[in-house]
Amino acid sequence: MNIHYHTLANGLRLVHVSMPTQVAWCGLAINAGSRDEQEGHYGLAHFVEHTIFKGTKHRRAWHILNRMERVGGELNAYTTKEGTMLYSVFPGEHLPRAVDLLADLVQWSVFPQEELDRERDVVLEEAASYRDTPSDAVYDDFEDLLFADSELGHNILGRKEDLERLSSDDCMRYLKTLYVPANMAFFSVGPARPDRVFRLAEKAFGAMSHALPPRHRSVPSSVAPFNKVIQIGTHQAHTIVGARVPDMSHPLRYALMLLNNILGGPGMNSLLNVELRERRGYVYTVESTLTLLSDCGWMEIYLGCDSRDVKSSLRVIDRITARLGQELLPERRLEAYKKQYCGQLVVAADSSEFMAMRAGRGLLYHGTVATVAQTIERIQAVTPDDIARAASYLSRDALSSLTFQ
Repeated sequence: MNIHYHTLANGLRLVHVSMPTQVAWCGLAINAGSRDEQEGHYGLAHFVEHTIFKGTKHRRAWHILNRMERVGGELNAYTTKEGTMLYSVFPGEHLPRAVDLLADLVQWSVFPQEELDRERDVVLEEAASYRDTPSDAVYDDFEDLLFADSELGHNILGRKEDLERLSSDDCMRYLKTLYVPANMAFFSVGPARPDRVFRLAEKAFGAMSHALPPRHRSVPSSVAPFNKVIQIGTHQAHTIVGARVPDMSHPLRYALMLLNNILGGPGMNSLLNVELRERRGYVYTVESTLTLLSDCGWMEIYLGCDSRDVKSSLRVIDRITARLGQELLPERRLEAYKKQYCGQLVVAADSSEFMAMRAGRGLLYHGTVATVAQTIERIQAVTPDDIARAASYLSRDALSSLTFQ
């Protein structure tokens, strides 16, 4: 694997990861998400992600959808609080087709009103389906509380009353303001030569010249810890417990990544799975999630259990996080945790999709793409003291919880 960089004259950054695969990926990572929406337009970032496929000056919606599918590829996108990923996966020889289509979408989308009206129902149904799935909805509501009264404190999917009034002009304005070269990064993974990838990108995106307006993001203010229970009449209780942590550039970010894996990573031997499920039988499932943004972050622990076991489970979590923050892990035990996590990274890196998303986000937010070897080196450098300092963000007086039951 070799990583190659280039920057167009208009400021668009490019990265190509050379991998000997038959399947290739390319896309755009855009530094625009739900936190960039204005009051009254909540859900706009996600709505644009849906409707950008609904027609350009050169293609109708049907032609866009079939452009990659007819050669066995896919076109997709997703939105987060701080970013949007627009990408395609395809047999490697069809790279020109994919690059041309992506460029058409970000430069020439027209958001036909009749298409928007049809897609609006799809987005509203998606939002309703999340509300019908408590294990998903509890995450959104917890984050709304954790970032109350800030630009991060509203659901990515938006509010029904806002979605119903979003117009073609709203979508076009958002696209022209934020889908601009200085606010995007183009990524490619596959067998193509780097010079060919960069020539295709120059041809497709070189004419873009929109300037990025001043950014209006602000660091969310602190919120007092909360412990809230909402009765929704379900058999199983769904609980999120978590706290704010530092941002993606903080010196402790690798310790936080490792801590997240220690607490509730994908392995059955994660601390919380062993303590809550295997030893006590309190939970059906438990997992930990770490989200790092440009100016803040948060760690969330989800558990699904009988309502009667919620308080007991929260007490166990309190004890575990307190112990990790107060007592240094023995070196031998920490090395075992590192070995497991680094092994997971190696396995994940075998996926070209993993590398594609990693390349896009890395270039967009850090200006470079860390190799798996570099990440492993930084994980190996984490000390017991680093883990204790990272765990201190999850101290008893910092943790908040939200339970649906």
